[in-house]
Amino acid sequence: MGKVEQIESAIKALSAAELERFRGWFAEFDAAHWDRQLETDVAAGRLDKLAERALAEHASGRTTPL
Repeated sequence: MGKVEQIESAIKALSAAELERFRGWFAEFDAAHWDRQLETDVAAGRLDKLAERALAEHASGRTTPL
């Protein structure tokens, strides 16, 4: 059995309270991972073209106010 299958099996065996605690932990873990990836992408310039395009569209009036 692989690691993912072991994790799935362990999660299925959790009580309702344990599952709730796991959900909270995983949400924080996943958000932190996402933040680190975004910071890495920004630092590497991977979002520069997207930002430039968005700013150009806004400057030309092709955006909708929120």
